[in-house]
Amino acid sequence: MLTFLIALASLILGYVFYGAFVEKIFAPDDRETPAVAHPDDVDFVPMEPWRIFLIQVLNIAGLSPIFGALSGALWGPAVYFWIVFGAIFAGAVHDYLSGMISERNNGASISETVGIYLGPSVKTAARVFTVVMLVLVGTTFSTSPAEFLAMISPSSSLDVNFWLVVILTYYFLATLLPIDKLIGNLYPLFGAALLVMCVGVGGGIFINGCDMPEIWDNFANLHPNGLPIWPLMFVTVSCGAISGFHATQSPIMARCITSERQGRRIFYGAMIAEGVVALVWAAAGVSVYNGTGGLLTAMNAGGLSNLVYEICVKLLGPIGGELALLGVVACPITSGDTAFRSARLTVADWYKIDQKSNGKRLMLTMPLLMAGAALSQFNFQIIWRYFAWSNQTLAMIVLWSAAVYMARHKMNFWVAAIPAVFLSAVSCTYILVAGEGFSPAIARMLCDGAQPEGANLLEVASSVAYPVGIIFAAMCFIVFYYKSVRPMRESF
Repeated sequence: MLTFLIALASLILGYVFYGAFVEKIFAPDDRETPAVAHPDDVDFVPMEPWRIFLIQVLNIAGLSPIFGALSGALWGPAVYFWIVFGAIFAGAVHDYLSGMISERNNGASISETVGIYLGPSVKTAARVFTVVMLVLVGTTFSTSPAEFLAMISPSSSLDVNFWLVVILTYYFLATLLPIDKLIGNLYPLFGAALLVMCVGVGGGIFINGCDMPEIWDNFANLHPNGLPIWPLMFVTVSCGAISGFHATQSPIMARCITSERQGRRIFYGAMIAEGVVALVWAAAGVSVYNGTGGLLTAMNAGGLSNLVYEICVKLLGPIGGELALLGVVACPITSGDTAFRSARLTVADWYKIDQKSNGKRLMLTMPLLMAGAALSQFNFQIIWRYFAWSNQTLAMIVLWSAAVYMARHKMNFWVAAIPAVFLSAVSCTYILVAGEGFSPAIARMLCDGAQPEGANLLEVASSVAYPVGIIFAAMCFIVFYYKSVRPMRESF
């Protein structure tokens, strides 16, 4: 219990002190924001800071701070370290810088700002990578709530395909309509409800006297299957600590803020709020099921959606079922719709297509939703694993572009460069060691054509992946230093 309280206090203090430190480095000023300079009543729409904050929380939340935290809890209390330090020093910095740099570039999509600071070839790659990832996100965040709604529906005719059509129809409207018409009115209510759910689950842990393991008594890898913490836990718990998906959402809100001084509260603060959500669900996972073994058994028995429902009911009784509905349905839907919206804006920025016209918005919205509908027929778990890796890879790219921005403007670039180095090692190592990545090929190469399985596959691939990941991260920093830092110092 004490470990959880220390972690919670650390997140709050991180916002107060490190958030203020990062804000001071970036130095927000009184320049006109894009929403004030040229509102268009579609995407550039001035809104109140509290409303933008709640929209940002829901934009970036989705399933990951719940599903990812529960999956990360399989490693035991060690997951608290990643949620706390990741959110404060990496995730919130990433979200704040991506939002503020977008705002200073007229609300440009993340692929465009990445291209400004990392070059045209990276811009092209980032455009493709971002659109593909956003469609994957939108697809992922439609299939899981559809499956849950079909599970609890009283009629067999209301199957997964029915709910998919309903959800994708809503996505179509949320992607097409002006941001203040649907998203601006619904999201503050859902955002407040999400925070109430988080408080309810956290309070339920205390009220029911659940036994939370302390970090000092369990300072070890407690995963029942023995999966290594590095790099798997750092990708499994993505949105609860850091996620590149957030960088696609921050520009949406960068087009709505009316003062740069709102940035820390909205971008940095929303990520800390998501860290709190992840922390609560990680604690619920290991406490309600009396350890990681019981958690894995429950997870395998009913899946993650059922697990969330079960935890809510156990902790909060009948009202918990209603809160679970919010978590498993509302949260992913309110991230899926803005994923498609962000994809539309990314393509519009790419081809310089003005979005004031309904026809032009429709022209971009339809093919994106059709692609999402087609992908929804594929295996959810496969899509989720690639989404998790693409999340961290995009976060790495965004942090490097932020570090370049800061170096060029003579700011303390280390606040972006240090997490960028770390994410570079995580992303490279994961794709080499993961089963959906290159580990089978590496294992065959090292084992003379034989194909080890399970833990042996990971062990063999790790012998190559770990040193290569470190080398890749070091090379990224060297290139950054000689391309961005050294020229600026020589110009003094």
